[in-house]
Amino acid sequence: MPRTARKRSSKQIYHVMLRGINKQQIFYDKEDYQFFTGLLERYKEPCGYQLYAYCLMGNHVHLLIQEGNETTLGDVFRHIGSAFVYWYNIKYDRVGHLFQDRYKSEPVEDDAYLLTVFRYILMNPVKAGFCNAPEQYPYSSATEYLKGTKGITDTSMIMGMLDEKGLKKYINQKNDDQCMEMDEMIRKRVTDEEAKGMINKVLGGIMPPIGKAKERKELNASINRLIHSGISIRQLSRLTGISKKVIESALE
Repeated sequence: MPRTARKRSSKQIYHVMLRGINKQQIFYDKEDYQFFTGLLERYKEPCGYQLYAYCLMGNHVHLLIQEGNETTLGDVFRHIGSAFVYWYNIKYDRVGHLFQDRYKSEPVEDDAYLLTVFRYILMNPVKAGFCNAPEQYPYSSATEYLKGTKGITDTSMIMGMLDEKGLKKYINQKNDDQCMEMDEMIRKRVTDEEAKGMINKVLGGIMPPIGKAKERKELNASINRLIHSGISIRQLSRLTGISKKVIESALE
């Protein structure tokens, strides 16, 4: 059966999602996130794209991107995908595909929907229960917009549409934004019984030791694994006794 042709944007702006094959995990630790972010930055100039927002979740990626005049999105993601998978397969001693064969995309044709997609991307980790505010999540462009940190995002266009106060109000106002098959993107909620089983498997007990530096590093890796498997920060803290502060710092 032939593939459906992608809808083109007259403004060349798209909301794009990359997902792990069979919804498998893409990012396991801080290094994975940082390497992918580095690729987004590395290919900006040669591919000529503008990146207006991004969010890297456990098993998928959201981007708000404007393609260049000489390079298509397909070219961009062939470069990024092949470079990341090559590095990832060496690191984790695996072979084969990592990403679902086709990235998903939807055209963005007007400023109203541009802002909707922008907010949806930044609020993704909040709606998934990973944090209480978008700027607390370390693997998105939220800190660049809300804290003024230097990063890889081209912020000037959206910052030109909303002043600093208006931007914060817009991002945090209650909404029911739905962009590109929202039901597939929000993680499945994990029950307490499921979470307990995952915690026992990963931590080997409810309250692990956290005294030594090596133990703390191992705990941080385990926390990242559990959070990105679907357990919320609040739930993990309640079931293990690990403070929310410790959990949040492990995700930074």
